[in-house]
Parts: sequence; structure tokens; C-alpha cells
Amino acid sequence: MSLEQTVTHAVATAPWWTSAVVYQVYPRSFADSNGDGVGDLNGITARLDHLQRLGVDVIWLSPVYASPHADNGYDISDYQAVDPVFGTLDDLDRLLAETHARGMKLVMDLVVNHTSDEHPWFVESRSSRDSPKRDWYWWRPPRDGFEAGQPGAEPTNWESFFSGPSWTLDEATGEYYLHLFDRKQPDLNWENPEVRQAVYEMMRWWLDRGVDGFRMDVINLISKDPDLPDGATTGTGGLGNGFPHYGTGPRIHEFMQEMHREVFEDRPGDLLTVGEMPGVTWEDARLFTDPTRRELDMVFQFEHVSLDHGPGGKFDPKPLDLRDLKASLGRWQTALGEVGWNSLYWNNHDQPRVVSRFGDDGKYWRESATALATVLHLHRGTPFVYQGEELGMTNVPFAGVGDLRDVESLNHFRQSVAAGGDPESVLRGLRAMGRDNARTPVQWDSTRNAGFTTGEPWIVVNPNHTWLNAQAQYDDPLSVFNHYRRLIELRHTFPVVAHGDFRMLLADDPYIYAFERELDDTRLLVVANLSGTTPTAVLDGEWAATDLVLSNVESVSLVNGRIAMEPWSAHVFVR
Repeated sequence: MSLEQTVTHAVATAPWWTSAVVYQVYPRSFADSNGDGVGDLNGITARLDHLQRLGVDVIWLSPVYASPHADNGYDISDYQAVDPVFGTLDDLDRLLAETHARGMKLVMDLVVNHTSDEHPWFVESRSSRDSPKRDWYWWRPPRDGFEAGQPGAEPTNWESFFSGPSWTLDEATGEYYLHLFDRKQPDLNWENPEVRQAVYEMMRWWLDRGVDGFRMDVINLISKDPDLPDGATTGTGGLGNGFPHYGTGPRIHEFMQEMHREVFEDRPGDLLTVGEMPGVTWEDARLFTDPTRRELDMVFQFEHVSLDHGPGGKFDPKPLDLRDLKASLGRWQTALGEVGWNSLYWNNHDQPRVVSRFGDDGKYWRESATALATVLHLHRGTPFVYQGEELGMTNVPFAGVGDLRDVESLNHFRQSVAAGGDPESVLRGLRAMGRDNARTPVQWDSTRNAGFTTGEPWIVVNPNHTWLNAQAQYDDPLSVFNHYRRLIELRHTFPVVAHGDFRMLLADDPYIYAFERELDDTRLLVVANLSGTTPTAVLDGEWAATDLVLSNVESVSLVNGRIAMEPWSAHVFVR
């Protein structure tokens, strides 16, 4: 049987990013070139060969802009300057040139729902109620009947994503400003056209500099209901859920279409735009990513990474039911199968490590890391690999709250303990689901500090780096790294991976994740056992052992359409 593919007109004219793989770099934790304990741009440049060896097409660079780092760089004080902790603008230009020289693209993080409170725009805005930039942010007087500073005087009852009220009083002017995240991250007022034009001008500046697009942080939160109504009370200190009034708000599609016209319309077609959108539905995503509407290429949705949130929220995790995961991912595959496009991810800087979360980071560490990768990468959509994921990096056994650095985790710990929570129980939830799990240094080798820095790292290094590291995996054909490399190669080799139709199999099986992809006369089958049990997968009798193109175990027994699945085994067949 020949594995040569028939390239249809639809495939030949598909956007380049449909067959691409994106790699997210979190600069603070990737590689430190100067020994100050914090990763930097020159450290990334020095490690580009690792990414080229892996085979990825795009680097997504988390923020390196000037920042006070209240939220590790997602609080920006100057959109057109590099923070000295990461290097200089010349260093960024060099990284960009070296990335392009290796045939890869570089996408910047765009954080424009909010700025830092130290950004000149906000400094001017808070200087006076009469400031010409006052309306660049959301300012409101105290609630009727309350004095400024009184409990309950906040203009709305909205709770911040980072705990506590989403309003902070500015003593000098006697008004409150809105911040959906940290108090040092005031929200921009996108109702003001001057704000929008300032953002578009900044975006054009970066594109003129040579960057290849943007990943847009919480971009569906930029349109708020101007009336700012209260949300339903959540029971936490009288605070309420404001999300229905700012999540995918009333003018969001108008704003995204305007951004496309102002920034991307006359640019080459090789740029990439990705919108991170908490709470987005598949119905919304079809609109955002429908190419005829000219909004975004793809969105990040959060449905599948919320399935293990327990009754107490994300820090009260419950075991994942595989059938729920299949229902969720399958629904998105179907919904965006003909209109729009999916992004595919397990990990990013906001999620715990998938091998610890949905896999088995003990006995079946390698098998579960590669099985989960196989399932994800062979769906229809663009896969995103988060740094260290290609090595199977795990969650971290943080000794105590003193090891944590993330503002969300620290606020949650402080608030929960103050409310009477048991500190060790709260810490247990943070160890499982906290964002710091994704932010410990990349494990390059077995030496001190995992080869990340010669200095004192800004956050603890996972002690398992002595055996779990890149250097130990490069020449091991069964390593997690080499499995990721082969998955990426499959996407580049077989158009069916990027463009084939999707059909879920065995939807009600609690252990086996199986699906087919089909394009013209080519079919692809993925069968994975996402458990430590040994079930038998019953397949279409047409499949034969000779169709096997990738497996994460050394031997596969396929007899009369039946596979005896080893724990956390994953197999890919093409014919």
C-alpha cells in the first residue's frame, strides 16, 4: 500500500497554520543566559536548536514587555519596550532573526484587556477626574448610599479572577477603577475609540518589526456591558459573578472585526491570530474563526480543562471521567469541522502539567505522557506544545506556600486560610492545580538547577530533573521528546492529520480513546488506552498490523480486529 496522499484543492489552498505546530515559550523559565536566575531572550536564542530539532513551526513568546511583574509580565507598563530582566529590543530582534533563519515564525503575546497601573496611560488617567485619558479606563464613583472606602461601596459586586473585589479605590480622586485580575492590572475601556486606535497602532509597530502575529490574552473580555450591572452573588463575602456582563460582551465581534481591518487586512496571509477566550462556547468560536467574518484564525477554549474542577472550583479537583473528555473534545471537533478552526492544547502557563493531571506521573510516566500527546496531536486543529511538555515535565512537590510565586495561588491561599480553611488542604489543591506547576524551569540536563541557570533560580527547580531532562531524551528512541517529534512529523507528512474529517469511536468506553480521520482515500485511526488497566479494543476488521505508523510501546498485538491494550498504550494506523 502506498502512503502517498492525494492533495485536494481544499488542502492545497488551506492556510499554512492548519498543518503547523506552535510551541509556547514562557521566557522567565526557559533558559537564563546571564546567571541572574531569570530566563531571558538570549537564553531562548541559545536553545532554538532544541525547537528546530523538535520540528515545530511557530514560537509563541509570552510577554517580555516592560512590566512591574505583579502577574509575571501580564501587567505591561510599556508595550514597545523589552523589560531589562529579559534583555533589550536588540536581543529580541536577534531572536526574531534567528527564529526566521531556522524556518520558524514568532508570535508575540498581546495583552490589551488591561495594562499595568504603572503604564503611562493609567498614570495619566488616575491623575485627575478631568484627565483627557480618564475615560481610557473604567472609573466609577462609590455605590449610591456609600462613602468611598466603606465595605460594599464598590460600583459593582464583581469578584476578581484573582480573588477579592474587582474594584480598587483611588484615594486621590475618590473613585474606583475596574480590574478583572490583579489590582495592578486596570482594565482598558474599549468603548473609547482612542484606546482602540492606540492598541492598533502598537500592533502595527510590532508587525512592521517582523513578528508573525499575536496570541491575544483574554481577548473576549474587552467588551463590557457599559451599564456594569451586578452579578449573581457567589456567596464569597457578598461578591458576585460578573462574567455574564463582560465575557464575550456585546461589542466583541465588532471590535475583533475592526482590529482585523485596522491591523491585518492589508498584510500578507502568513500571519497568525489566536484569541484566548475563557468561557467561550463552540457557537461563539464558529463566529470568531469563520474566515468570511475576518476576526481570528483560532481561539483557545477552556471547556476540556475545566472538567476536573470540583464543587469548590479549580483548586478542589476531582478525577477526570474520560467519557466527559471525549464528549467535550468531540463536540468541538464536530462544531468546527466545517466552519472555523480548533486549537489543541493540554498545557500552557496557566495549567498544571498534563501528565500529572490526566496521566500517571509515576509508574507509567513515559507511557501516559506519550499517550496523551498522541490523542491530542491527531485531532483536527493546530496543536500547541508548552515548554517542557515535550519532555513529559510533571507537577512540582512544592514544600510549602513559600515556594509559590503566582499571584493567583498566593491570593487564594491567603483568602482561604483567612476564611478558616486548613492550610495543608489548601496547599494540596495548589500543588495539584496551581499555575506555578507550569512555571518551574525547563529541565535541560541533570546538573544543578537543571542547566537552566548558573545562579539562583527565581522559582524552585523540580527535583526530578536529575533523570527527567532533555539531554537524557535526545538519543533515546522511546523518549517523550522523540515521540513528540514523530507526532509533529506525522502532521507535516500526512494531510489527513491536518485536514481529515473526524469521527469519534467508542464514545462510552471509560478507558479507551479512539477516533478515525479521513481525507479522500486515506484513513487514519488512533487508539489509546488512557488508563492503567488492560482493556481490549475492538476495531474495524479492515485494519491490519501493517498499517501501524506510530506506537508508544514496543510491540502491538492486533488479531482479527482486536488489540490487547497495555496500560497507557497508544497506536496510530494509516491506510
